[in-house]
Amino acid sequence: QVELVESGGGLVQAGGSLRLSCTVSGRPFSTVAMGWFRQAPGKEREFVAAIGWSGGTKYYADSVKGRFTISRDNAKNTVYLQMNSLKAEDTAVYYCAASPKYSPTTDSRSYGNWGQGTQVTVSS
Repeated sequence: QVELVESGGGLVQAGGSLRLSCTVSGRPFSTVAMGWFRQAPGKEREFVAAIGWSGGTKYYADSVKGRFTISRDNAKNTVYLQMNSLKAEDTAVYYCAASPKYSPTTDSRSYGNWGQGTQVTVSS
């Protein structure tokens, strides 16, 4: 059984930083692309960042480019999302997701396994 467990969410002031982690179990981690998505209250889930199996290819949503960094440690089966210069509009539940493909994608339909989500709240 595949399991994705996120951690690292919380309450932070605008301008602050948080690092989210997502640990994967139940499937080979080093062969899959990983993504982060988020969903704010009353809004649809949206793409945030994605990383390929080797970490060499990364995609970011325009809204987070230059502030967020996605990375992975295949030895620890973990993907990270470093979030800097946080804004109130970054407030959302953040989900990590695993894709069976080597290459990352921004399309949530390509991701077959999802974590339970972690709340990020940015106070202004």
